[in-house]
Order: sequence, then C-alpha cells, then structure tokens
Amino acid sequence: MAAGRGAYVWRFDSGRICLDLVATGPGGGTPRAREQLEAPARLAGWLTAARLVPPGTALTALDTTWLTRFRELRADVERLMAAQLALRDADVEPVASQPGRPGEGYALERVNSLAAHAPPSPRAVRGEGGALVRTLSTEPDCAGLLAVVARDAVDLLTDPVARSALRRCAGDACHRLYLDTSRGGRRRWCSGEVCGNRERVARHRRRTAAGAAVQTAGAAPSDPSAEET
Repeated sequence: MAAGRGAYVWRFDSGRICLDLVATGPGGGTPRAREQLEAPARLAGWLTAARLVPPGTALTALDTTWLTRFRELRADVERLMAAQLALRDADVEPVASQPGRPGEGYALERVNSLAAHAPPSPRAVRGEGGALVRTLSTEPDCAGLLAVVARDAVDLLTDPVARSALRRCAGDACHRLYLDTSRGGRRRWCSGEVCGNRERVARHRRRTAAGAAVQTAGAAPSDPSAEET
C-alpha cells in the first residue's frame, strides 16, 4: 500500500487493515521503529494509503482527537492479537469462562463498541476518461473509519482460518504482526527483504566468524616443551 511521493508512504502490507494499523506504532514495527501517526496529516495519509478512504477525500474534521482514538484502537487490537498468539503458543482452547490476559476483556469490549458504528458508504462514480472509481457518499467521520478497522479485527479474531495464519515476525527486535498466506505456512518474517535479509546477513557473519576462529585455532603454535625429546 503506498501513497504518492511527497505524501505518506506505506511500505508494509500485513494482509489485514487492523494489523496494518498496529504496525504504525513504535511497539509494532521493525527495530528502531518510530511513531508513524505523529500528526493529523500523517493519519490522513495513512487512511488513504491503507485505502480506508479514496485519494482526494476531504477530511476537514480530522484533528488530534482522531489521532488519540486511532492510537487507542491500535493498542486494543495489538493487545487482542498478542493474547490470541499467547493462547495458541500455549495450545490452550479459549472458553467463555476463561478470564484472559489482563486488560484483554476491556480491549475486546472497546473494539466491539467501535465495530457497532456504521462505516462510510461507498459509491461508484465516473472518473476521468469515463472509468468507474470509488468515492464516499459523504465526508467520513472518525467513528465510521474506526468502525472499518474494528470490524476487520473482529472478523480476523473470529475466523478460524485467518486466525490460524496470524504470525509475529521472528526478526530480532521486530514485533510486526502479519498473516502468513505462504504455501505450507513457512513465512518467518514480516518482510524477507528487511528482517529476512537482516537475519541472513547475521547468519553469514556468524558462520564467517566461526570459520575464522577454527582457522586461528588450527594455526596456533604448538607448545615448544611438547616437542622436546
């Protein structure tokens, strides 16, 4: 997902909008990741890059309140996904009477509440050249856009197939979440070009260092006293 140059540039596609939102935070990105939703303009760019709104959509009401609400939803989604991964790693089947992790119940309640709002209504209109393009019936409000992300999170958490594909990047210090749709479910990194390449480089360096250590040990001078007769 990417916006044009000079605007917000999105270089990571997790496979789900709710996970894309999680990846915008410093706690849900690559090593040395920073807050990506740092200003209203950045949020507006992300909404377009993530295709929640068509390019050129007016967002005149977007302010710091929107930033706060999207960051809160991001934290709730991250908490719920982490809880899901913890259950799966522990090989525990969730049941209604299970209390869950601290704060998980409140996060689920907030996500469900946001999902209850009506999302923006799309329309197909003629664009330049006569081709049909997507637009929205009215200028979207914050609640409607939050509903799109919250509904995606609910859908992911309640879909056994999609839920089983949920992964966290195996890269050092990377916490990105993504859906593994690879054949055999063997994908280990959020990005083979970034975290995967970083791991391959580190592995090569370890092998090189180990080989150099072996050569040094083999070339070490023997104890002169052992050679005396």
